[in-house]
Formats: sequence, structure tokens, C-alpha cells
Amino acid sequence: MAVWGQVHSAQAQDDDKPLRITRDSTTFLVRTPKGPLTVQRAKTACGEPKGFVQPLVPQPGVTPVNEIDVLHALNDAQTMVIDMRDEDEPLDATIPNSYHIPYNELEDRLDVLGCKQLPSKAWNCSQAVKIVAFCYGPMCVQSPTGIARIVRLGYPTSKIFYYRGGMLDWEGIGLTTVVGNRPLPKPASSP
Repeated sequence: MAVWGQVHSAQAQDDDKPLRITRDSTTFLVRTPKGPLTVQRAKTACGEPKGFVQPLVPQPGVTPVNEIDVLHALNDAQTMVIDMRDEDEPLDATIPNSYHIPYNELEDRLDVLGCKQLPSKAWNCSQAVKIVAFCYGPMCVQSPTGIARIVRLGYPTSKIFYYRGGMLDWEGIGLTTVVGNRPLPKPASSP
């Protein structure tokens, strides 16, 4: 049993490189009644060592969601719940009824999200569907990176919902998972 104020850290990593808490920091100083305490990350089975804590809102205008919101979105015909984990990584489990579009392919797949590519090669996303984006969990940079890329191309942030908890939280609270994703819908036709 840990006593308040006792510090536990398993800072040793395979490569002895400190794990990041944020994009630019490996430590955070907390001022406690007993004096300053440095918070750092320990390598654990849950903490993806190559990531860092993602903001709850990855882009201004994007709405964060929780498990209840995701469950409702799974039955909403106007919403696509998208597993944005990289295709090269094993997808042993995912959220039921979700689609798989790797974060690094989103820019080329806006057509399946209801956007239309114009002759100028720009995208018209006025008819875009609502999406719920997720990846491994709070440390995973993949869905926030994918979100940033499609926002830059004109995808409306009002139609993007971010499940930061991802698979780590989904599985951690014991929600059902499946192997494999839904087939992607047919792309929107171009003008």
C-alpha cells in the first residue's frame, strides 16, 4: 500500500531515454505541502512509450467524447466511428461497428467521409459526415495527427468528435471488442 507523498517511479526504459509527458517535456514540477515533487512517466504495459499525453481537444472546435457518446455514435447512421491506428500495427481488437482508416491515409480518403474533390484538387466538405476518431489511447498521437490533417484540408471541426481514451480506456473498462472493422462506404461521387 502506498503512503501519500511516497514517490514511485519505474523510470528505467529499454533505451534509457525519458518518456515524454507532453510534446516538449519529460517532467512536471508539482508544489506539494512537503515541497516540490517531480512527476515523470514510467514505462508500463499501458503507457505507450513513443507517445505523450494528448490534449482533450486536439484542434479548436473538435468535441471530446466519452464511452457513452461513442456507444450512441455506433448506431447513428450519420456518424462514422473511425479507428485511426496505423495499418502496419496489429489490430487485434477494435470497437464494434467502427471503420478503419489509418491516420496517415485520411487525406486521401476524404471521399468516404462525404467530401468531394474539386477539379482544382481542393476538397469540398460541406456534406461531410460526423466522425468519432480514436486510436490507442490518451498517449497516442495518431488520431490527433489525422484530425489535424483533415482540418487543414477543410473538414469542419464541428463534425469531428475525439475519443481520446481510445482502445486503452475501451478495453480497460471491459467493453466488447471485435476483430476486424466494417467495410468502408462507397466514396462520394465527384462533381
